[in-house]
Amino acid sequence: MDERVHFISDCLKAKYEVSELCEAYGISRKTGYKWINRYKEQGIEGLKEVSRRPHHSPYKTPARIKKEIIELRKRYGWGPKKLLSIMKNKHPTWHLPGRSTVCDMLNRAGLIKKKRARRKISAMHQPFSPVDKPNAVWAADFKGQFRIQHGRYCYPLTITDSYSRYLLECRALTSTKMDGVKKVFKSIFEKYGLPERIRTDNGVPFAAMSASGLSQLSLWWVRLGICPERIDAGKPYQNGRHERMHRDLKDKTVKPPAASMTAQQSRFDHFCKEYNEVRPHEALHFKTPVSLYKLSNRVMPKKLTDFQYPDEIDNGIWDVYLGDFLLGRLFDEKMKIDFNRKNIKKV
Repeated sequence: MDERVHFISDCLKAKYEVSELCEAYGISRKTGYKWINRYKEQGIEGLKEVSRRPHHSPYKTPARIKKEIIELRKRYGWGPKKLLSIMKNKHPTWHLPGRSTVCDMLNRAGLIKKKRARRKISAMHQPFSPVDKPNAVWAADFKGQFRIQHGRYCYPLTITDSYSRYLLECRALTSTKMDGVKKVFKSIFEKYGLPERIRTDNGVPFAAMSASGLSQLSLWWVRLGICPERIDAGKPYQNGRHERMHRDLKDKTVKPPAASMTAQQSRFDHFCKEYNEVRPHEALHFKTPVSLYKLSNRVMPKKLTDFQYPDEIDNGIWDVYLGDFLLGRLFDEKMKIDFNRKNIKKV
C-alpha cells in the first residue's frame, strides 16, 4: 500500500504527467488511473488491496455432497471414479462435481496419500559403444503385450543385430519372467554366437534394483563375457533402430492378433524371414539385413567366467569387477563403493 500512497502523493503535487509517474513506478497507465479513481472515491481506504475472491461461487460443490463423498471415501477407500459412480446411482438428480474436483476435495481432507518415489535403477552412462560391425551390439526388448483372440496375453521378445538390422528372434512368450527369456537367449547364442554388448531398456527382466542395475539375466550375460548397456529411462530413441522395427512388426503381425499363440508365432516367423531376406532397408542403402550379417566368432562357452576380485589401482583404491564388467570403485578409507561408473577415472 505504501507504494500506492507515494504514487498518489506525487500525482497530487502535479510535478509529472500521469504517464511519466506510471513509468517511474513501473506500472501501467491503466493501473495508475485505477489507483487515482479509487483515491477520489474512497480516500486512503481505497488504496488498500482488494480481495479477488468472488462474493458468490455458483459452481461451488454443496456441503452435503462433500460430506457424503468424504464419508464414502473413509468407509471404502475408493477412488474418485468409483465414488462418483456410487453417488450417481444413489442421487440421480444431484449435480455432481467432476473427477478432478473430487480429487482436490479428498486431498484437502487429507484422504489422499502421496506416493513414495520409486527407486531408480542405476543408469548405464553414455556414450554407448560404437555399432561398427555385426555382433558389436545387439538390441533386445519386449514389444508391448497384447491379447491374442482367445484372451491370453502375448509378450513378443525381439532381438536384433544393431549393425545389420538382422532380426535374430521374435518369440511369442506368455510372460516376461526370467526363465523363459533366458531360454530364448540361450538358443540364440547357440545359433548365432555371442555379441560384445546387448542394449536394452530398464525394464524387467533386463534390469533390477541392484548394484549397477544388474538383474539375474544381465548377470548371466556378464558371466558369458557380454557387457549390458541400458538406455536412459524414457528415451526409447536411444535404441531407435530397434524401435523402428517394432513399428513394422506391429503393423504386419498384430492387427488383428492371431487366434492362438502358435498362429501368432507363425506370423512372427514369416515377418522375420521377410524383414531379413526380402525387404530392402533404406538405412542399409537398400540392402537386406541377411546380406550384411555374419555369425559371431565368439561361441557359447561351456563354462561360465569366474568372478574376479577387486584390483588395487592405487593406495587404498580398488576397481571392483564382475567378470569383465566394472561394477564400481572401492575406497578403503570410507569403505564405500561408488557404483556410478561415469565418475570413475583412471588413476
